[in-house]
Amino acid sequence: MGPLELLGHPVRLRVVHALRGGRELTTRELGERFADVSKATLYRHVELLADGGILEVAEERRVRGAVERRFRLRQGRASISAEQLEQLTVDDHRRGFAAAMAALVAEFNAYLDDEDADPLADLVGYRQHGVWLSRDELLQLIEGMRTAILPVLANEATPDRKRYLLSPILFPVEDPEDS
Repeated sequence: MGPLELLGHPVRLRVVHALRGGRELTTRELGERFADVSKATLYRHVELLADGGILEVAEERRVRGAVERRFRLRQGRASISAEQLEQLTVDDHRRGFAAAMAALVAEFNAYLDDEDADPLADLVGYRQHGVWLSRDELLQLIEGMRTAILPVLANEATPDRKRYLLSPILFPVEDPEDS
């Protein structure tokens, strides 16, 4: 199974999101984060990601007679390369986007289901803005977003930090006046 197939499933995407930033988690710890995913389903998807080379075992230890494994991402394998991106069909993009949206909805529902969820205090946002951009302006916008996001990707967990899921989505839309 290639990276697109491996990363193109909502549960597997959620596992990848949970392990970003150098995190190492056991399948049990992942299960605590994904209460909406059955244990058997989660174990199957973690195994697929490990077999596919996207996850690696960071540590193994015996716990009550069983072997507990801590997993981490293999950063270079946890995304689609530029070469692979060039090979994607329209249907591949459609499936990938659907998986990403399903993972996003599942993550948002898990947040809302938490008894401590406070969308107002947490500054939760889900806005959409239609903007007119030339190619150069689009490239400048993307670079500005990268410049703003890259430094905070390396932030470590601290008591005063909450982990946020930031999902920039960008695509052209037809303007009703153009139809």
